[in-house]
Amino acid sequence: MSEMYRNFIGGDWIAGAETARNINPSDLSDVIGEYARADKAQADTAIAAARAAFPAWSMSSVQDRANLLDAVGNTILARKDELGRLLSREEGKTLPEGIGEVVRAGQIFKFFGGEALRLAGEKIQSIRPGVEVEITREPLGVVGIITPWNFPIAIPAWKIAPALCYGNCVVFKPAELVPGSAWALSEIIIKAGIPAGVFNLVMGRGSVVGDAIINDRRVDAISFTGSVATGRAIAAKAIARMAKLQLEMGGKNPLVVLDDADLAVAVNCAVNGAFFSTGQRCTASSRLIVGANIHDRFVAALSERLGSLKVDDALIPGTDIGPVVDETQLKQNLDYIGIGQREGATLAYGGETLKRAKQGHYLAPALLTGATNAMRSSREEIFGPVASVIKVKDYDEALAVANDTDFGLSAGIVTTSLKHASHFKRQSQAGMIMVNLPTAGVDYHVPFGGRKGSSYGPREQGRYAREFFTVVKTAYTLP
Repeated sequence: MSEMYRNFIGGDWIAGAETARNINPSDLSDVIGEYARADKAQADTAIAAARAAFPAWSMSSVQDRANLLDAVGNTILARKDELGRLLSREEGKTLPEGIGEVVRAGQIFKFFGGEALRLAGEKIQSIRPGVEVEITREPLGVVGIITPWNFPIAIPAWKIAPALCYGNCVVFKPAELVPGSAWALSEIIIKAGIPAGVFNLVMGRGSVVGDAIINDRRVDAISFTGSVATGRAIAAKAIARMAKLQLEMGGKNPLVVLDDADLAVAVNCAVNGAFFSTGQRCTASSRLIVGANIHDRFVAALSERLGSLKVDDALIPGTDIGPVVDETQLKQNLDYIGIGQREGATLAYGGETLKRAKQGHYLAPALLTGATNAMRSSREEIFGPVASVIKVKDYDEALAVANDTDFGLSAGIVTTSLKHASHFKRQSQAGMIMVNLPTAGVDYHVPFGGRKGSSYGPREQGRYAREFFTVVKTAYTLP
């Protein structure tokens, strides 16, 4: 019998209305555990508990909040190997990637432990003699947090930590595919001494728990990371009731490789950005925009490098790429590879399913060449280890192709030209720009977010998180 994991609502562990098995994508015979799924009534109870806890928590000592968040961060870091193994087991990213993500989550909590003590206001002169003006920030109230499966501990951390830091109460719904990391993080928060009702874990279906959070007027703000379609549906419902909204919805990120690029750097950036973490990152380099003079050498070198990568069980030492997260995502990846070929691209490497010692969702990294930016495979987010190479004649065409997308999350350029690097940083229509670095991979203490269809609302992470998780108040006083 696998272990049963419950929801945490109003200070108590509560059995779900139903349960679901958490399956290891590297080994489909491995059941990680049975996890509760809440119904609408339980989601409503969690929201009510958060609302009731808000008055006291919002006025709590900033030192108490700082101590709690720092303690959570310390525990995460102390348990990084254990938690990283759990993460890799349930999501499929390699063990070093899993441990790295856990470390990032711990660093995020410790950062916001410090931020609790650094939330400053302003006192400025009024235009009216004798009147004092104070500008302060206050918590929003109850925040609904809905997270995806691809970063099952880091993304919850960078939403939950600032929400609690600034005095908000949380109703947290993790992705159905990866409840294990979310449950483990929640247990750490709970054992650190969070007051009853301030933090609530409500695992369950998006159509049930997610909808309850989105539609409830007692939820003041919603922070969501996931697909474009789901993000837009959430926006329509949340804006209708004037809830504050923060959406991160993916990308179709370009990596420009100019003719003057260092070939080794270009290949390293492409492999890391497009294929590591099984390409299951919203910042992945799914469009490789390559100068005509370096194109053939780049494709040959990249194909050779892909041939050297080990695709296998995420927990086996030496694995470079783990499995796709589940059967549905694997089918989507294969469908897009076929779409690209039917549109006229050539499958230059990989793209086939693989058999390993244990049954899992294994896919060889796929490289499509001869692609154009008009193809569906070049315009729609695939979310797998699939990249398209688009040949361009010069920098100007490369920039135009890079910007010709409905998304705008991350963009990279590989070049030895300071002129082109500087111009690209200014002219690229993305929220995050990488020069001679992979498009995937960001720091925890600086803003994260994009433009166009990739993001909506204030930035996440770093000091900029306060823009979403607080509300500004201006007070006038005549002494």
